[in-house]
Amino acid sequence: MVNAYIKDISFYVPDKIITNDDLSSMMDTSDEWIRARTGIKTRHSVGDTNKGPADLAVSATEKLLKKTNTSKEDIDFVIFATSTPDYAIPGAGTIFQHKMGLDKTGVLDIRQGCSGFVYALSVANQYIKAGTHTNVLVIGSEVQTTQLDYDDAGRGTAIIFGDGAAACLVSATNDDKGILSTHLHSDGQFIDELSTKYPSSKYKDIITDENIKDRKHHIYMNGREVFKHAVKRFPEVILEGLSYNDFTPEDVAIVIPHQANYRITQAVQKKLGVSEDKVFSNIHKYGNTTAASIGIALTEALEQKRIKKNDIVVLAAFGAGFYWGSVIIKW
Repeated sequence: MVNAYIKDISFYVPDKIITNDDLSSMMDTSDEWIRARTGIKTRHSVGDTNKGPADLAVSATEKLLKKTNTSKEDIDFVIFATSTPDYAIPGAGTIFQHKMGLDKTGVLDIRQGCSGFVYALSVANQYIKAGTHTNVLVIGSEVQTTQLDYDDAGRGTAIIFGDGAAACLVSATNDDKGILSTHLHSDGQFIDELSTKYPSSKYKDIITDENIKDRKHHIYMNGREVFKHAVKRFPEVILEGLSYNDFTPEDVAIVIPHQANYRITQAVQKKLGVSEDKVFSNIHKYGNTTAASIGIALTEALEQKRIKKNDIVVLAAFGAGFYWGSVIIKW
């Protein structure tokens, strides 16, 4: 039986760093306030470079190909996850495909926000196991800092999000390792709790001075509602995946959750009943990079040698949509 495994993964973040003190000079906040509520100290930004998620994804992929000694010609398919595409139409995937010089390679765009990387891995897993492809490039890439509301009204989101990209090579193997299962869910009744509604094809005259003045083109998040659902759905979908594979939390070497908020990560750890060192966190350095966050965290966990052969690794995400999901992996 053919299995799909993560051959390797790399990430890229822009050089510009936005500190909490930088944000406190723009809005009514402070380093202490931000760290207490999110765990974030810094986040990276493209600044005024005019780079989009496709550009960041190119940098991450170039690092990955060099690390794995993989040729561009070896890539059969690309799955590109982002909630901040370079263009409104089309998705960022084809822009990335052209910039990377992936001649005629097919690309699938994923728009599942914070859960995009998990959804993309699920699709890659199915392509590999179906025998359709041998090497699938999974991308999670976001440029959010250019779109945030750096005013007091946008404080709840401006302090959280950062820019970054992760590139992951999912390949076929006959060995007893790889993705064991994926578990995906959604609930659209909560879409207004975390979304950017405008511009929208529903309305003819949406780009107006009044709507811009009302800041309707910025992302909105009901932090309390998102937190409430996240601390429920994260452990729920992790336990679903473990039960499906006849595992318990004690069997897990490491859980790598989407880096949404350190308080959420702590709550998930406590609900699972595992030690703090079993739940990986790097949100203090990068903030919430949405579809890129799990990939960035997984890369750093590997670099820190937190994962070894045959370890059971759990990836989990929750975010806008609401979408959530988990991936159970035998490394």
